[in-house]
Amino acid sequence: MEPLIAVTAIFALALLAPQTSRLLAHRAGWLLSLLPFGLFAWMASLSPAVNADPPKWNQPWVPEIGLNLAFRLDGLALLFGLLITGIGGLVLVYAGEYMKGDPRAGRLLSFLLFFMGSMLGVVLADNLILLFVFWELTSVSSFLLIGFNSDEEGSRRGAIQALVVTGGGGLALLAGLVWMGQAAQTYEISNLPSLAGHPAYAGLFALVAIGCFTKSAQFPFHFWLPNAMKAPTPVSAYLHSATMVKAGVYLLARLSPTLGGTQIWEVTLTAVGGATMVVGGGLALIQYDLKRILAYTTVAALGTLVLALGIGGEKAAGAAMAFLLAHALYKGALFLVAGAVDHGTGTRDIRALSGLARQMPITGFAALLAGLSMLGVAPMGFLAKEMAFEAALSSPLAAVQAGALSLAAVAFAWVAFVVGWRIFRGTPSQPDAHEGSPGLWLGPMVLGLLGVGLGCAPAWLEGFVGSAAANSVMPDYQGHWSLWHGFNLALGLGVGCIVLGLVGARASERAVAWGAERKAVVGCERAYDAAIAGANRLAETFTSLVQSGRLRVYLQTTIGTTLVLLAAAMLRWTPDFPNRPFDVRPHEVLLLIAMLAGVIGAAHSKSRLSAVVILGVVGFGVALTYVLLGAPDLAMTQIAVEILTVILFVLTFIHLPKFQRASTLPTRLGDAAVATVFGAAMGFLCLVASEQRYGEPVSAYFVENSYPLAHGRNIVNVILVDFRGLDTMGEITVLALAGLGVVALWSAKRSGGGASTR
Repeated sequence: MEPLIAVTAIFALALLAPQTSRLLAHRAGWLLSLLPFGLFAWMASLSPAVNADPPKWNQPWVPEIGLNLAFRLDGLALLFGLLITGIGGLVLVYAGEYMKGDPRAGRLLSFLLFFMGSMLGVVLADNLILLFVFWELTSVSSFLLIGFNSDEEGSRRGAIQALVVTGGGGLALLAGLVWMGQAAQTYEISNLPSLAGHPAYAGLFALVAIGCFTKSAQFPFHFWLPNAMKAPTPVSAYLHSATMVKAGVYLLARLSPTLGGTQIWEVTLTAVGGATMVVGGGLALIQYDLKRILAYTTVAALGTLVLALGIGGEKAAGAAMAFLLAHALYKGALFLVAGAVDHGTGTRDIRALSGLARQMPITGFAALLAGLSMLGVAPMGFLAKEMAFEAALSSPLAAVQAGALSLAAVAFAWVAFVVGWRIFRGTPSQPDAHEGSPGLWLGPMVLGLLGVGLGCAPAWLEGFVGSAAANSVMPDYQGHWSLWHGFNLALGLGVGCIVLGLVGARASERAVAWGAERKAVVGCERAYDAAIAGANRLAETFTSLVQSGRLRVYLQTTIGTTLVLLAAAMLRWTPDFPNRPFDVRPHEVLLLIAMLAGVIGAAHSKSRLSAVVILGVVGFGVALTYVLLGAPDLAMTQIAVEILTVILFVLTFIHLPKFQRASTLPTRLGDAAVATVFGAAMGFLCLVASEQRYGEPVSAYFVENSYPLAHGRNIVNVILVDFRGLDTMGEITVLALAGLGVVALWSAKRSGGGASTR
């Protein structure tokens, strides 16, 4: 199966999801999940080929400029692809049960599949432009998912905020990717050379980094992720723990061989990743909503991944891949647990939750497994944490990086204890709490068990996908995954962080109370709000200037802009003005004078009707010009159009108020000056254009082919109807719309219900 078929199949299934939901109700998620699970099995079966020689697929896309639909399944793409399809299938099952009885369930399933196809396209794309196309599709689909509850102000705000931040970063990313392709002389990702010494390296790296940092909620762009938690829980579990927010991390990892290994890369990623870890971990400790707590720890985890990529080297590459997998498993499970708790109790406030293990035993067990992995005790979580500490301790900035990692690990332990244990022990606080249906606990249970089971076989896991994924980040990767590395500093730091986290969690009530008292928007989000408010004020000011409601101002703006652009072009290019003598005949001079007199007379007319009639002189003068130049058919067309125009104007203007001259003499003189300059400029351009020859005239082609191809002897008619038929159709459409507008205005005036003709 080719990746293009796989991605297209998911998009096609997204179109069928609403109808499937109407037919099968809450069971639709089970059926729709078969395709993602099938793709999961297909990619898993390719693991031996991926480790030996990553398969590639290539289809022509825009061959004229050398762009192809290029896909490649290497180790990094395989790891992300398995997460996208595997967790995606579980989320579809969960979403069907979570939205049971909601008429919007089909729409949510459709949006989830739309996002799944977009994200799968991102990780499989082997072309920079193709990757960006799918990248933007993830932004669009996430906007639809975050704002799913569109009747809630918080959902709308979160969706717009996510779109603005990630969309703005996407614009920077587009510039960076195009620049990178130009610098490397190829857009195929697998063929990109190292650009570390390229003169444009700093600029293109900055643009790519901005795109990645905004997508992966790195400081100072981290604030959009917690606000996106207004989305339904299946969305949070899928987008904001396992897939979308890791797209930026994926791209940094993918481009590590091309952009990595420099001081700029290491310092930037280390600083941004470390700051994100500390900020995210600290803010998680003062939240009381389950989803916001998990969202801020996701921010910290994303910072951990960026920090690992900044450290570089074999240990860091292996640690990044292990932590990426561990985090996706335990955080996806915990988000699904949060949704099940909300579904079973009606609240996500940890201050009102306790003793849920008696009422929701299966969900509680799944939460315990995921919490142990997040704590760093369960095998997969322990493996990832130990590898991360070893990588940090082996770097030149060991003290700083290990310190930041330790702070994040303390926060993880704190949150793991609160979310995975404390709300489930003790006396039940919610008497009506109940266990959900199998669709609600299957996902977290499977992910929790995988977090334990996969870590028990690190050597197999490394051979299956870990080594190949790390090799995509660090070519010639020769690392080794194992659970036990002996008694060392990394182990001591891990144990110390667990102890500190558990001790701190016992005092979490005071931290949460302190945070609840300070709900005001601060820091980066306040800067975002100020920027949006400033942009709105600027837009209002600019609109009040350019949208005055006066046609004269609009014309002056358009004409002035055109003249400025023309003047700017003339500074860079001086055309050859025609130096041949003009063959002007006396009757042509008289015709020109007559048309100029018509223009001046229409401008000085005190009546609309007389202005229209006098302006007709210009139209008929153009018709006579066609006759003198040997184009009688065009002259006939011009005469017909002129007569029809005059009639329409007369029928319309007769219903308007009496003509009044509202402008002063200086204003009219200024308008005359603008009109004269613009007319002279356009005439100059026409004369220059008539002298430019960049190829053979197309007229010879029309003469030779009008009869053989179009079977017409009138060449002008053939050009209008056949060779330029679409142009003619467009002109007819414009005239028809204008005519309908005139009829509408006339009918509204006659019925007395139209707008004011002021």
